[in-house]
Amino acid sequence: MQNKYSDKYPLVLLSIYTIIWIILAIKPKYRSVWIDENILVFLFLIIILVSYKKFRLSNTSYTYLFIFMVLHSIGAHYSYSEMPLFDILKENFKFQRNHYDRLIHFLFGVLWFFPTLDILTKFGKIKKGIFVIIVTILIISGFKGIFEVIEYLYTLIRNSGLTTSNYLGEQGDSLDALKDIGLGIFGAVLSGLYYGIKSKIKK
Repeated sequence: MQNKYSDKYPLVLLSIYTIIWIILAIKPKYRSVWIDENILVFLFLIIILVSYKKFRLSNTSYTYLFIFMVLHSIGAHYSYSEMPLFDILKENFKFQRNHYDRLIHFLFGVLWFFPTLDILTKFGKIKKGIFVIIVTILIISGFKGIFEVIEYLYTLIRNSGLTTSNYLGEQGDSLDALKDIGLGIFGAVLSGLYYGIKSKIKK
């Protein structure tokens, strides 16, 4: 019975995510920004669905991906620079910007570390240890850099003030992209340390 429920777990997560996504797709704050933010989501889900049987990840990895995708859907609904809860924090703590996008970039490193590690150890056949942790962190770092370049080029092509301020989310910070990359790498390093310490303790 346990295996039966375990096998259905990814489908349950997908169903819950679909419901959340549909709710957040209704009357987003900026429809054009919502569309921009969901382009990569569609591509990612297609890859996950097509490769599911051949490259089945662990339920833990799917859980981390689910959490990240839900948080991203919230950012797409409100736009990352105008997430209401973080607007309240901005006002109460006198922050210069809405930090929701900073949080998500950090959590990208934290949450995507484990699925990436999962792929390397299960399908890349890299043995568990310090080497695979370093490779995973480097891959996350590469993803962050590539994404920031794609994001910037996309805004140049779109050439829209709304897109630049709400999709790119700089909020007046010229070093925004570098800080986002740094936070993603920092998150991956923390996950790597956690995984390494946990592995040592198990031994």
